[in-house]
Amino acid sequence: MKHRTLSRRDFLRRSAVGTAAVSMVGMGALRCARARVVGANDRINVGIIGVGGRGRAIMGELMDLAKSDKFNIAVVAVCDVYERRVQEAASESGAKAYREYTDLLDHADLDAVAIATPDHWHARMTIDAMRAEKDVYCEKPMTLYWEEAKEVARVARETRRVTQIGAQSASDKRYWEAHSVISAGGIGKVIWSQTGSYRNVRSGDWNYRIHRNAGPDNTGLDQIDWKRWLGPAPYRSWSPARFFRFRKYWDYSGGIATDLFYHSLSHMEIALGPEFPRRVAATGGNYVFTLEDDDREVPDTFHVLIDYPTNHTVALTGTQVNQTRAPEMIRGQKATIEFEKTAVTLTPEEPFKDEVEQRTFEFEEQSKTAHMENFLECVRSRQECNLNAQAGYKVMVPIALSVKAYRQNKLMRFDPERQEEIV
Repeated sequence: MKHRTLSRRDFLRRSAVGTAAVSMVGMGALRCARARVVGANDRINVGIIGVGGRGRAIMGELMDLAKSDKFNIAVVAVCDVYERRVQEAASESGAKAYREYTDLLDHADLDAVAIATPDHWHARMTIDAMRAEKDVYCEKPMTLYWEEAKEVARVARETRRVTQIGAQSASDKRYWEAHSVISAGGIGKVIWSQTGSYRNVRSGDWNYRIHRNAGPDNTGLDQIDWKRWLGPAPYRSWSPARFFRFRKYWDYSGGIATDLFYHSLSHMEIALGPEFPRRVAATGGNYVFTLEDDDREVPDTFHVLIDYPTNHTVALTGTQVNQTRAPEMIRGQKATIEFEKTAVTLTPEEPFKDEVEQRTFEFEEQSKTAHMENFLECVRSRQECNLNAQAGYKVMVPIALSVKAYRQNKLMRFDPERQEEIV
């Protein structure tokens, strides 16, 4: 059971009919005792699935919060398919080490999990964790495909588990303030918004260091369970580049869209109010890092236009070969909102200066743990998180459709009412 692989098609087919064992859940996880209720003074026990770069950062956040007086929490379990990573994380945190995430879900008195694996595992692990009655903090993107996000949102409603998608800026007060202004009619009819991500890495973004001695045929700390890592992705022979630099390959990532634009669109939809798109277009390409000098499949430059049924457009612009930023703003008929690092500025349009006052809202810079703190608070209160499963699903649809639009060279259409692609 633990080493059986299901295709994405099988996953979606089984999800559609509501099969209890929607993925590769181990029988132990299915036998989990009913989750305990976390009291006001009880310790929240957290497990981390995936302790590579981002997973170790999350572990550090949780350990820092555990030292504070604000939260009574502990990292009690860690999991990874790479033996060196899981043993180092266990040594640093004092947690129990697991190679199988389904075994981690069976850990006694586990209340919540943080998932920081490659994108192609997010849906399956999140659903398995919720069915094992754990609350879930899942790193962005929510899933790799929008249909998976739809199923995650459905299971979250069904199980009533607390979920938080790890786009940290969704807990930034600037975007919630903008939401208040927009909801009160402060900028008039919203017309279009722009945001994005801009980097310039000389050697190529996502070309993380490869551990040359690690692999599936090695033993001890250098052993990697490659078959388990592939999971629902297409089978391929062992590739150090694919394991350590997975964001460059379509099998496991949507590139700029899923890694960077999911962040940008999440906080923009917090400001605007999350909704499903009506149509999505995408352009771009590998303008610098071609296949001749870098084996990346995803584009180094990517741009997206998203039309929404409330008649406004979001433009996402991004590149990994130039770090000069385009301004982030929301344009309305009566005023424009511009975002700076610690401020939100409202500027009236010339014809409406008699109606709208120029204003600037100042904020402290967001704490790096604010989003995680929101999750932990909701684990206790059972309230909805800032970027819960339903909101995360609405972000995931245009993100995933932008990847399809680019790869198929076509305009993608979506029916918000039926929540289906229009073919």
